[in-house]
Amino acid sequence: MQPKDEHEELFYQLALTFVPGIGARIGRALLERFGDAVSIFKTPLKELKHVEGIGEIKVKGFKDDEVMKRAEKELGFVLKNDIQALYSNHNYPARLSNCSDAPILLFYKGNADLNAAKTVAIVGTRKNTDYGHKLCEELVEGLQSLDNILIFSGLALGIDAIAHKKCVQLGIPTVGVLGHGLDRIYPYIHKGLGDQMMENGGLLAEFPSETLPDRNNFPMRNRILTLTMYVC
Repeated sequence: MQPKDEHEELFYQLALTFVPGIGARIGRALLERFGDAVSIFKTPLKELKHVEGIGEIKVKGFKDDEVMKRAEKELGFVLKNDIQALYSNHNYPARLSNCSDAPILLFYKGNADLNAAKTVAIVGTRKNTDYGHKLCEELVEGLQSLDNILIFSGLALGIDAIAHKKCVQLGIPTVGVLGHGLDRIYPYIHKGLGDQMMENGGLLAEFPSETLPDRNNFPMRNRILTLTMYVC
């Protein structure tokens, strides 16, 4: 694929996430060494393979047609659905930028400032008690008076949804961090809530489209909730 110039870096940022064996740490090291994703993919393989953590096997992924096809498909999805791809030097959340374990690319749909001065994550059990429900709502109400605040949660059943719903009711920006791609909402019962959140907040994911809400994704999602609150 030959992407249009204005989308070239995004295309290769996407491709970088699809190269087998190249996770956040190696991807970040590559970006620091070569400056941007375009330069990584235009570097000769004989040079790339000497980067620590790559070697003979992983380096082949940088010329894999399947990697490029997946990046092309994802680029189309992102552009068609007005999704913001956040990466280094391109609106990436500042609180995450210095964390070696943070994703090299995030997908965001919404209008909240992810670099709000005050960010709070509210997460909890999916099987809350009536007391837990009341306490969660009171906590959100107590945060309402703070200027430039953004409340994160995971859009899960129980406390997460209660926090998001109260934010929507009070007009507090709220962002749901998902354990799957932005082409779906899980659980589906929260589809309407997710739509409301995008009017004053949004949805954030590190996973590309067609990623299912598999169990292993949610611990990864949880670290984003934590990293978004603190400078590492």
